[in-house]
Amino acid sequence: MTRFFWLREDEAATAAFSGTFNAVHKWSLPGVKCSDCGATWSSWGCHYPCVDLSPLPERAEFERARPEPFPEFARLRERVRPLAPANALLPPGAAFGPLVGTASGEFGPFAWQGTSLLLVRSEALQSLRTEGVRGLLAARAELRFRKKDPPELMDLQLEPRGLFHRDCLPADVPPPCEACGRPAFDRPEAPVLDAASLPSDVDIFRLADFTTMIVGTERVVDAVKRLGLPGLLAQELPVR
Repeated sequence: MTRFFWLREDEAATAAFSGTFNAVHKWSLPGVKCSDCGATWSSWGCHYPCVDLSPLPERAEFERARPEPFPEFARLRERVRPLAPANALLPPGAAFGPLVGTASGEFGPFAWQGTSLLLVRSEALQSLRTEGVRGLLAARAELRFRKKDPPELMDLQLEPRGLFHRDCLPADVPPPCEACGRPAFDRPEAPVLDAASLPSDVDIFRLADFTTMIVGTERVVDAVKRLGLPGLLAQELPVR
């Protein structure tokens, strides 16, 4: 049976490198002001750096972060949908296109922004692919360095796949908002994955019901160890 791991930043390892970056994706869906549940919100974790919105005549509407009433958000979401992966989640705040910004310092194999945005140096990415890790779709981050010969950092497009098992969620958790889809629970203290929902064709992905959580199979963890790549902390997750 395949083993699954919660992948996070190994802060002790990344502290050995001075690299930092300040960047955002070129386009994003707006946040939403929902008249049904009353919430104004935006998600984090649905990043599609390989999706190009430049063919859209109204692409400028995706270049400014702001909340919109649900009907306007839904209109813009449908404009994006044909350009996104077939089964993509497109919640408020979903981001598209290259990561654009500035960077400085020396980078290790992995660089993190929060818990859910993971950059990989191009040579480390190629090594992981050579080791047979599946699902490593990525786009080059457009980061401006002041130094000559900067590293090429790749922004992983990790699609939402897999769910929490119901046993680790509160018994009385309400369903998401029927209009805007806003979820009604926080990440469980002791996450358990639902075996029937887990993908068999990729080795690294986000959880569909908690997209800031990156999950990898033992193939990823073993490859990282064999290659000696610092910066990734792996915690095994139970599966039911």
